[in-house]
Amino acid sequence: MTDNHKTRMVAKKAVMDKKIAAANEERGVLILLKGNGKGKSSSAFGTMARSIGHGKKCAVIQFIKGRNETGEYKFFKDHPMVDWHVMGHGFTWETQDKSQDITAAQKAWALAEELLQNDAYDMLVFDEMSYMFKYQYLEVGPVVAALQKRPKDQNVIITGRTMALPLQDIADTISVVQDERHAFRLGVKAQKGIEF
Repeated sequence: MTDNHKTRMVAKKAVMDKKIAAANEERGVLILLKGNGKGKSSSAFGTMARSIGHGKKCAVIQFIKGRNETGEYKFFKDHPMVDWHVMGHGFTWETQDKSQDITAAQKAWALAEELLQNDAYDMLVFDEMSYMFKYQYLEVGPVVAALQKRPKDQNVIITGRTMALPLQDIADTISVVQDERHAFRLGVKAQKGIEF
C-alpha cells in the first residue's frame, strides 16, 4: 500500500513540476469572481490581504455598497497599504433612483480608470462592478480597453453575480461561487461579520 502511494505521488510530482516549469510568464492577472453564491467579495478581500502581506499596495472601489460600514471596510480603511473608496449608494432596489445610480457609477469608473493607469498599485479590487454593466450604468468597452492597457504587473479583481462576456473574454482567472443554500432563505437575519 505504501509503495503504491509513493509511486503515485512521484508521478504526480513529475506532472506538477512540468506544469510549474511551463508557467514562466510574469505579469498581473485579471480575476473575475462571479456566481449567485455568497463569498465573492470575501474571496477578493482575502486575496487582497494576502497581497498586503507581501507588501503590495492595493486599492478598493465599492461600486454598490455604501449605506452601511462593512466589516472589511472597518478593518482595511486605515491600513497604510490600502486606499478604500465607497462609491455606491446601496443596492438599486434601495436607492430607487436610476439617475443617481448612473452618476455614482460614472464617478466610480472615473476613479477606477485613474487607478488602472497608476503603476503604484499592485492590486485593484472593483467590488460589485459587474452590476454596472448588467443595469447599463456603464459601457463595458472602455473598461475592457483600460484593463488591457493597465500596468503590466497590476492585478485586478472584479466581483459580481454576472459578468459581461467581454470581461470574461480577457480574464485570466474566472471563479464561480455557487449557491446551494443560504441562511437568509431559511429565515436567518443578515448579521455583522457574516454578510457585512
